[in-house]
Amino acid sequence: MLQIRLVIEQTMVESVRHICGISGGKDSSALAVHLRDRVPEMEYFFCDTGAELPETYEYLTRLEVILAKPIARLNASRGFDHWFEVFRGTLPSPQMRWCTKNMKIKPIEEWIGDEPAVSYVAIRADESNRKGYVSTKPNISARFPFVEDGIDHDGVMRILNDAGIGLPAYYEWRTRSGCYFCFYQRKAEWIGLSERHPELFERAVAIEQKVLQDAGVNGDADFGDRAMRGRQYTWSGGETLVQLRDRRDEILERHEAAVARTAKTRANVPLIEALSEAFDEDDDTEPCTVCAL
Repeated sequence: MLQIRLVIEQTMVESVRHICGISGGKDSSALAVHLRDRVPEMEYFFCDTGAELPETYEYLTRLEVILAKPIARLNASRGFDHWFEVFRGTLPSPQMRWCTKNMKIKPIEEWIGDEPAVSYVAIRADESNRKGYVSTKPNISARFPFVEDGIDHDGVMRILNDAGIGLPAYYEWRTRSGCYFCFYQRKAEWIGLSERHPELFERAVAIEQKVLQDAGVNGDADFGDRAMRGRQYTWSGGETLVQLRDRRDEILERHEAAVARTAKTRANVPLIEALSEAFDEDDDTEPCTVCAL
């Protein structure tokens, strides 16, 4: 009887799925590497909205080599254009994150189904106030290995460097992963997009201009005159992307000054931390907890 019970218990343990979501950012990528040999049955996944940066796709390919496992690409059954129409041309925003719900959370939960699953979340030990996505489905439980193992920002960087993968290339000009038109981007990051990927920036402009036209706004001047400011109409609060691009020199001057202040007050601070603090001077809004870990 004891042997039968042990077999049943072992079967129950094996039926539990172990999953680790990868956003394309440093923390979730480091967690995937950290768990590679600790949880051999781990399933890795990435929610692909179809609007990711080329650097993200390139990094995922490199990460698959390190993990020696494929990263499942979860595609929303319908893309951004469909949901954009469903929400009647309203841009996603921090107050209405329909992109996260319909293009990230739903595909994850559909992929998991009703099977028992443990989701490993990339919250670091030095991020006590930060929250990651934790499903409300009763069959999905969450674990926080970095918190359990005391791994902080420096520990994450060591994991990536020791694995030989380093950081995604986009960290040279932005510090948050996510869609190229993500509304959580700071002003200097939008400028970075316009210079690194001008074709993607123009796509974001085209979407924004459609929203403004549908709202009866004729041009940037009318946008200002009617005081229709806010992310219901624009990707970046308070101005259109065209206006933002026209302020390129002003935005970059302010950003570079912020980076210099950080470097002066904190000796030997890594570039990524200096960039992050400088961006936070522009906008310290917490990024999407699903996209940016």
